[in-house]
Formats: sequence, structure tokens, C-alpha cells
Amino acid sequence: MARSFILWLHGLGDSGPANEHIKMVFKSPELSNTRWLFPSAPPNLVTCNNGWVMPSWFDVPELPFRAGSPIDESSVLEAVKNVHAIIDQEIAEGTSPENVFICGLSQGGALTLASLLLYPKTLGGGSVLSGWVPFSSSVISQFPEEAKKTPILWSHGTDDKLVLFEAGQAALPFLQQAGV
Repeated sequence: MARSFILWLHGLGDSGPANEHIKMVFKSPELSNTRWLFPSAPPNLVTCNNGWVMPSWFDVPELPFRAGSPIDESSVLEAVKNVHAIIDQEIAEGTSPENVFICGLSQGGALTLASLLLYPKTLGGGSVLSGWVPFSSSVISQFPEEAKKTPILWSHGTDDKLVLFEAGQAALPFLQQAGV
């Protein structure tokens, strides 16, 4: 059985170890040869939380996050480089790109989407849970054609008070415009 890799990206203010229990839900024999990684975001100043330092993949200017909320694209793109380095290392260690999956919740979901759409290869898939599109349509031209082939599952609760449902809904027209 080929080895698979699941990278789980947590939400704002959380940590990787606090999310490790998630893998206990997935006890299927098909996942017995899966390596899970739950990294923690570095401590960063977060504008929406009065500039407090907390675990954050990138700066979030305001919460609740809505469709059309301001975005700090430069910090998102910097975080994407870090995720790509993790993926590159996993592939270098022998995992096939089609067996690499990225999943993320809230801010981690936004970073998941950005990382999938900007990666130069087609990956196995991604799951965005209560996330948002973390950049403007000007970034679409940077999406490699191979990245557009990566399957994406998007789920968003209607009662989310931090990332409003409208932010999740805004993803569909964006992804359609991008040719995903």
C-alpha cells in the first residue's frame, strides 16, 4: 500500500498538538500507512486581536471575517511558502503527490486553499473547513494549471460567528473564475 500524508492546519490561536485527536476518528485500515502532521503556527501579531501575539499562520485584519473583509496577502503568501516546504520535504521522502492531502480549519482552511492553488503539482486533495479565500482575484494568474486539478472539499457551518457563512459562499464564484 502506498504511503499517504495528511497535513492538518489549525485555526487562529490554536496549536497543532491540540488537534492531533482528529486522527483518532480515521481508523480505517486504508489509512494505516498514513503519516499525519499537525504543525503549530508561529507566534505573530494579529491585528484583529488588538495586535496581540498568538499562534497565527498570517495576519487577520478583522473578525468576524466576511466576504470582502480586508486581507493581508503578503503574509498569506509567506505562510504558503512554509506549507510548500513541508509538502516538498514529504515528496522528497518518497510520498507521491497524489497521496498528499492538506486539511485546515478556519484560518488553517484559508491557508489550505492558498497552498493547494499555488502548489506546482496536482495533489491528492484538500479539505477547507469554515475557511475563506485569502487573496484577491489578482493572484489567480499565479495558479499553476496542475494545481487547479487538485480536488477540494469545502464545508462551512451556517452558524459560524468568526468566519461568516457568506465568506465561505464567496469561494464558489472565485474558484469558478479561477477555473478550478
